[in-house]
Amino acid sequence: MAWPNIFQRGTLFSRFSHHHVVVFLLTFFSYSLLHASRKTFSNVKVSISKQWTPSAFNKSVRLPVEGLFISGIVGDRLNLRWVLSFGMCSSALVVYVFGTVTEWLRFYNKGFYCCLWIVNGLLQSTGWPCVVAVMGNWFGKAGRGVVFGLWSACASVGNILGACLASSVLQYGYEYAFLVTAAVQFAGGIVIFFGLLVSPEEIGLPGIEAEEHFEEDSHRPLINGADNEDEYEPNYSIQEGSAVTQVKAISFYQACCLPGVIPYSLAYACLKLVNYSFFFWLPFYLSNNFGWKEAEADKLSIWYDVGGIIGGTLQGFISDILQKRAPVLALSLLLAVGSLVGYSRSPNDKSINALLMAVTGFFIGGPSNMISSAISADLGRQELIQGSSEALATVTGIVDGTGSIGAAVGQYLVSLIQDNLGWMWVFYFFILMTSCTILFISPLIVRETCYLMQRRQAHVLSE
Repeated sequence: MAWPNIFQRGTLFSRFSHHHVVVFLLTFFSYSLLHASRKTFSNVKVSISKQWTPSAFNKSVRLPVEGLFISGIVGDRLNLRWVLSFGMCSSALVVYVFGTVTEWLRFYNKGFYCCLWIVNGLLQSTGWPCVVAVMGNWFGKAGRGVVFGLWSACASVGNILGACLASSVLQYGYEYAFLVTAAVQFAGGIVIFFGLLVSPEEIGLPGIEAEEHFEEDSHRPLINGADNEDEYEPNYSIQEGSAVTQVKAISFYQACCLPGVIPYSLAYACLKLVNYSFFFWLPFYLSNNFGWKEAEADKLSIWYDVGGIIGGTLQGFISDILQKRAPVLALSLLLAVGSLVGYSRSPNDKSINALLMAVTGFFIGGPSNMISSAISADLGRQELIQGSSEALATVTGIVDGTGSIGAAVGQYLVSLIQDNLGWMWVFYFFILMTSCTILFISPLIVRETCYLMQRRQAHVLSE
């Protein structure tokens, strides 16, 4: 098998400048801080439910309502740095009011909490489309799987950071957990406003499209199984008579018509449902099911994110070697079904639970990170829109926005299933959704697997 471009001529790291490193770190930690503030609510769920509703668990603020469809379009038409900084700072203020001010004033109102959480979701939805678009502007297809796989650990790092911050001050009251994460996030938004470079062109460097023009096989996107440009379906072109357009930003409908966008969006809706259910419910599940202390459950839940970090990086690396993403996702998701069965039967032992949790995070969090980062970048940078430098945030917003719809619906269903049938049926539901993820991308899996087999056969015959 021929090695891909990432191993030829040292293309993976040789072109990285200190600007690339700064962009990587700034976007990484900006989204980590957004996720840390989200994780705070999950980490203090038990304390909040006792304080707000002493006789029953509060279920009114669990839906992560997000406006990613709108934010992606806005990100493609406004300066990404401004949008990201505004989203971080304003979201921090909302989180501060939501968790700290209301507790200090002893003001508990479900309608007010719901309104704040919806606003927070809309503001936080500016984060992911913007950071993926900025990363897509700086890092090309060569090694995108491993680079984005490592970078997409930002969400898991944010979860870990949020868990650590919350558990460190929880003894003083849950309101201080919100206060600390909101303050750190606001400071991060200020740093982004003054320090982030949106694209290489801002400092006179060539864009990645100019660099990729000279790369071997640059016209073959990883999400497309076609062997050459002639195999692209003409009805996917966003400008009649030409596969390459010079428009600045494509419309929402045009982005939906791009190859692979709808299948991956539907698949991500199912997978993000499972991944975010672990994100929102894991500490509560550990406390509720095993009777462990809330702070201990918060710290133990970190192992799920550790598994996701390793899984996303390793699976992205393998997909770079194969030059295809879908087969790697398929194998991981099949193994995820087995890991869910195993974790659902975890004994009341913290060491065993942590191990099974990390394995589950590897096979669920890893594919989730790949779809939301590397695959979204592939979809937003494919040949059909090569001339549209401002399409990536729109495509990312569609994929992640569809995923967020699935995640929002999932949180309601998890609560409903758990109350009426118990935790075991929740895991059966997760297994069903993971299977649906495979089903939605099955045409891409078959096509890319056949392509790999044909490539392997041609390589054998040529020897």
